[in-house]
Amino acid sequence: MSVPGESSHFIMAPEIRMKELNNVRIEERNPRNAAVMMLFYPKEALTHIALILRPEYEGVHSGQIALPGGKVETYDINYTKTALRETQEEVGVLMTTVEVLKPLTKVYIPPSNFWVHPFLGFTETRPDFVLQKEEVEKVIEVPLVELLDENNVTSQNLSTSYAKNIEVPSFELRGYTVWGATAMMLSELKMFLRMSMEE
Repeated sequence: MSVPGESSHFIMAPEIRMKELNNVRIEERNPRNAAVMMLFYPKEALTHIALILRPEYEGVHSGQIALPGGKVETYDINYTKTALRETQEEVGVLMTTVEVLKPLTKVYIPPSNFWVHPFLGFTETRPDFVLQKEEVEKVIEVPLVELLDENNVTSQNLSTSYAKNIEVPSFELRGYTVWGATAMMLSELKMFLRMSMEE
């Protein structure tokens, strides 16, 4: 089953990002690569996905909601391995316990010049999360039904690292505002899940 990845990203892309992507030749910027894990697991008879809250620090992603993951290292044999390794390092989910189901569409992040490669995976039981404190403030456990609820799609007026007071499409999940690249990837996941349910 094919999901229209980029078009599902655009639903949750800030207008300023769309303009920037239209005006940039990404490969000429020699972007780095990263990978993230959309981790499904059961909790209280519901399927959940794990998001993380980044700590406050001097950087473009300070205090943001993200997916577990990080940049590709030279010893990673592929992007899947990066996503698994980073998920283990950041939130303590053992690589051997995660079954990777499929890759989703990569997303370019202009402020940090990264291609981010998302993967969908699951564990059969709820992980015992162990946080890497320098990278993760907390794990936010989101029931998939909350992600699929259209009432949780909204827009916020935000000031970001690269623009002030812009209207940004976002998800409201567990009391947190999720926007930017993470929202774009979750938008594709949401479309994939809806298409799966309709089959």
